[in-house]
Amino acid sequence: MIKPVIWSIAGTDSGGGAGLAADQRAADSFGVHLCSVVTSVTAQNSQSVARIHALPVDVIDAQMEALNGDMPPAVIKTGLFGGIEQIRTVARWIDRLRAVRPLALVVDPVLGSSSGASFVDDETITAYRDLLLPRATLITPNRSEARRLLGQADNDELDVPALAAALRACGVQGICITGGDENSELALDWIDTADAVGWLALPRIYTANNHGTGCTFATSAAASLAHGFALADALVLAKMATAQALRHGYRAGSGAGPVQANTDFVSDPTLMPQLSWSARQSFVSFHRPEIIRSAIGLYAITDRASRIPDLLSSGVRTLQLRIKREEGLPDSLLREEVRTAIRLCASAGIAFFINDHRKLASEENAPGLHLGQEDLLAMSDNERDALRESGGLALGISSHSLWELARARSLGPRYVACGPIWPTTTKNMPWRPQGLDRLRWWCRMAGAPVVAIGGILEPAQAAAAVNSGADGVCVLRGLGADPTKTVPAFLQAMEAARRPDDHVDDQISLLTLMS
Repeated sequence: MIKPVIWSIAGTDSGGGAGLAADQRAADSFGVHLCSVVTSVTAQNSQSVARIHALPVDVIDAQMEALNGDMPPAVIKTGLFGGIEQIRTVARWIDRLRAVRPLALVVDPVLGSSSGASFVDDETITAYRDLLLPRATLITPNRSEARRLLGQADNDELDVPALAAALRACGVQGICITGGDENSELALDWIDTADAVGWLALPRIYTANNHGTGCTFATSAAASLAHGFALADALVLAKMATAQALRHGYRAGSGAGPVQANTDFVSDPTLMPQLSWSARQSFVSFHRPEIIRSAIGLYAITDRASRIPDLLSSGVRTLQLRIKREEGLPDSLLREEVRTAIRLCASAGIAFFINDHRKLASEENAPGLHLGQEDLLAMSDNERDALRESGGLALGISSHSLWELARARSLGPRYVACGPIWPTTTKNMPWRPQGLDRLRWWCRMAGAPVVAIGGILEPAQAAAAVNSGADGVCVLRGLGADPTKTVPAFLQAMEAARRPDDHVDDQISLLTLMS
């Protein structure tokens, strides 16, 4: 396998904690090849920075010229700059490289030390704002760096979401304002991308060995982008990798020790973050007891209540009534369909979910509700809180990406649907098929039972999903015209495939998510 190439344009750290040293450790944990373009040589240790020597622009230009002829980058990540001319040179190179091939740019604005010493002057800040931000795919400032980039270093009037919006107005495609330097129970990073906006949260890791955290986060995001992940997904992976690096930080001097990134972060479910639905910081507990896996089994989906008796007699134990609004069914008939479905499923003692019609489900006391993320986004914070806190309504949530899974987790759902597992024509979807490897990862990381959905037409597919760890398997078209003939084969295949104990393999690598 050919490793993606990323360039880190940054400074050295003679103490081995931050800068290019931290970038290299993070790149290794993601399986990418990192090329080092040195902007500055620093004299520092774990306690302080004694001296910074900025390299001449022609030396920086020569490094990039040599690399471009042999190892052109998929992503460039920048760190410490030694002045305006360095920034101008890098900006010209970004344009030159993008004229030939796509290139992502991750800007980690290293503006000062953790002790408070400033590394840049106001003119350099202006160069950041005018030359780098409009070219950036992602920037990763902390709170104070974000304010300084906007010329508001001493102004706390803008809250973090407003800071991000102001930076987006500078031309940045995506922003993560990190919160590792704050003092709260949760480590909260505000992300603002085309796909997802909200607080990315994990429990704060209290450790004195936190040197190089910002470099690790930015390089992890850059490495994820180099592997082809969407920006919001790259930020989820960067959050996980940085948290794990903090857990494995070590003492290397009398001051703050370096963080240590490792390759196995991607398989640790305790590192899976939650993502808020809005600026409100609403999450379920990260310290919940072990999830009780439940055999949801064959999860039949039907668009009319008249099919339910046959589904029940065939052995289905979980059922969803999916009648889309665009079908134009009159409200009175829709309500009657829902009432009939609830009555039939209740009398048979099986789990029932209604798709989408939240108000109607509440009015008819439906036991379960399945919602897509667009539906949940359209709700108010109070409405989502009511769903989270409802003890009598089981909630199922669709998820198609890492960031959607992180967002679904914040509501503590009864189950999370992962899909489409295979290509499907049931509905138009912008998501590529997940495949069984990603399903296996979902089952390990979701923190809730997982239902496989999408393109499952044959019993062998259902068996493969169960063997990958799925607690339930959704079937719609595969039910055919007569479910009494098709369902028994599905049930038999799923029962034969079900694992007697732990149904998720221990070894899951980043390649699992890339497949």
